[in-house]
Amino acid sequence: MGTPTRWSVEIATEPPLGAHLVTPRRGYSHHGIYVGDSKVVHYAGLCSSLRVCAVEELSIVDFAAGHAIWVKQERCPEYVGQDAIRRARSRLGENRYRLLTNNCEHFCSWCLFGESHSEQVRQCIAHPYMAICTAMILVKRFLESRSKVRNKFAPESFN
Repeated sequence: MGTPTRWSVEIATEPPLGAHLVTPRRGYSHHGIYVGDSKVVHYAGLCSSLRVCAVEELSIVDFAAGHAIWVKQERCPEYVGQDAIRRARSRLGENRYRLLTNNCEHFCSWCLFGESHSEQVRQCIAHPYMAICTAMILVKRFLESRSKVRNKFAPESFN
């Protein structure tokens, strides 16, 4: 698997069709496949308030969520360009996200190589301290999102 190179949403040149995009999040990196027309297919998974979501197609701006984007340069992918895009779109609507076995990075690996792999999961298993820190960040995000929902519907918010 290759090393990401920086690519910003603001620059005029778009990534290659079927490119593996990576964008940093708090405690992890999020992955998607560029399908053209400023769109990305990704496993939404735990991307929003820790709720499990399906594979979806969205704008590159929404995918970036205000963060930088890198194109991960893959070594000899089995599927490139339109083939990678077809594979990504073939799973639209799939809702079988599993953090350790079927996440957004597994999805991109499958689209490009025909097999699921997540370097982030491998690193967490190899370095348990990192896994604990990541888990704590995810729990914190979950609790914050629940607090926002509760506050949104609190009686004083209707005054």
